Amino acid sequence: MEKILIVGCKKAMDDVCIGCSRCMVGFNRREGEFQRYEEDAELMGLLNCGDCPGATIVTRLAQVNLWNKPMGETPTKVHIAPCITDHCPHSETLIKKIKAKAGVEVVEGTHPYKPSDIFS
Repeated sequence: MEKILIVGCKKAMDDVCIGCSRCMVGFNRREGEFQRYEEDAELMGLLNCGDCPGATIVTRLAQVNLWNKPMGETPTKVHIAPCITDHCPHSETLIKKIKAKAGVEVVEGTHPYKPSDIFS
């Protein structure tokens, strides 16, 4: 079974993307980058980057491992949310750090619900 961990931008998760519902809806509907998963996949967590410039992301990933290991929960895939892939000025460095240390496949993207323009 796939265990999915989503990493998003702290500022967006705290101030903009109310409850990160688009990532969760995308996962539940298996849309966007989540369409690759069968029914046998679970969302095991939402993790923020730790704030700009993402200097604590490796420590935060280690904490996910430490806190969930006693329960036998380990991510098998890490998805990087659009708040990082599309909007973060530090995305290249942040994604590089995650890919270097995650030890599992890292997928850039989550949901497909991005408006093409704001006022139409």
